[in-house]
Amino acid sequence: MSHAPTPSQTVGPFYGYALPFPGGGEVAPAGHPGTITVHGFVLDGQGNPVPDAIVETWQPAPDGSRAGLPGSLRHDPATGKVIGRNGVDFTGFGRAPTDADGRWTVRTLPPGGVPYICAAVFARGLVQHLFTRVYLPDLLDAEAGAGDALLESLDADRRATLIATRTDPRTYRFDIRLQGDGETVFLEFS
Repeated sequence: MSHAPTPSQTVGPFYGYALPFPGGGEVAPAGHPGTITVHGFVLDGQGNPVPDAIVETWQPAPDGSRAGLPGSLRHDPATGKVIGRNGVDFTGFGRAPTDADGRWTVRTLPPGGVPYICAAVFARGLVQHLFTRVYLPDLLDAEAGAGDALLESLDADRRATLIATRTDPRTYRFDIRLQGDGETVFLEFS
């Protein structure tokens, strides 16, 4: 007797319980004058919001250093519970859950040396998380955007899915479309 293979386990929908931590989207130190906000929606193939996704971000510090400081996932020594970051140090790592409308928000500092913030998306129905980049248009003009190998390898329509829209001087919108029309470009690492 032969049996069909067991299907692979999909991730979620347990993110709201297991992965978020206090202040996960607050990457910039509290009150830092250089803080920028990057926000958007995670959308499924029909354009509907995904309310139980998580967007992780990581990036170099404004001076281009990539070492980062520890402290994003601090634990209470008495209870062992995650208490989040200390609000003072820049770690370069953020984890923002989507809300009921599929919206995510990260408050961070502009990355140094590259014109983008790296992102990973975890969502229901995904066997593995998806990697992408959030290019900030101001940095594309001023920094390493000219000659960026990834952007140059894409046609204009696909390239546009990686570039955030500046909505005011310190705020950028970046919607992540998991599939369908305008699907975000996702990167494969092996």
